[in-house]
Amino acid sequence: MADRVHPRDDSPPQTTEFKPPPAAVHYPESPTKPDAPRSEKPVPPPPGTYVIQIPKDQVYRVPPPENAKRHERLTRRKPSRSPCCCCLCWLLALLTALIFLVGVAAAVFYFVFRPESPDYSVERLSISGFNLTSSRWVSPEFDVTVRANNPNDKIGIYYRRGSSVDVYYDSVKLATGSLPIFYQGTNNVTVFVTPLKGSAVELRSGDRTAMIDEVGKGQVPFKLVLRAPVKIKVGSVETWEITVKVDCDLTVDKLTATAEIGSQKCDYGVDLW
Repeated sequence: MADRVHPRDDSPPQTTEFKPPPAAVHYPESPTKPDAPRSEKPVPPPPGTYVIQIPKDQVYRVPPPENAKRHERLTRRKPSRSPCCCCLCWLLALLTALIFLVGVAAAVFYFVFRPESPDYSVERLSISGFNLTSSRWVSPEFDVTVRANNPNDKIGIYYRRGSSVDVYYDSVKLATGSLPIFYQGTNNVTVFVTPLKGSAVELRSGDRTAMIDEVGKGQVPFKLVLRAPVKIKVGSVETWEITVKVDCDLTVDKLTATAEIGSQKCDYGVDLW
């Protein structure tokens, strides 16, 4: 241990002098930094609730052994389907199968029989009953010679009752008639004459004037509209009744029995139902 040192008696007496405090030194103030945000304490749960903490090593990624059988039973269970859903699925499957069979039957029919559309043309048009100067009422008559060609090797055509043949000038129906009832065999060309008659048909003054001018030019336009219900015969089988449609635009040089056809354009179509 260190020895204590005591002042000696012969040392000069100590005097105490008053010293003023040092002057305060002012430094430029540095901008204060904002306090760091304090970490918020976790909000305690509302009263009446409980927080259960489970260690990570006790969190199961797979069902625990005591629940393994139950998990396996639930995963093997098939989802139940409503009866409406099952019926809809069966209906869609049946419809798809029906469409497929119809398509196959149509393809077989086409490749076996090679069906071709019949064609029609107007060979001759005999006209009478037009008097365009004395009266606005006319009773025209037409004898239409139609040529029907069936180019099919294995398909025949039955022309049935209920057909119609009409002749129009512009939008005015002049005469009407029907086709004969007959059977047209395979690879056959049939020419038949159809009489058409009109009674007390009114022609407006504009129509009469236009028709007179067209007779002078040798180009009187008419429209022939033909509708014929037919049945197709394939071997010994007959189809349901379908409708053949023929629309012909043609011109003649005069309105007499010796009229000649100048031009014609015919369009064909079929109504299957």
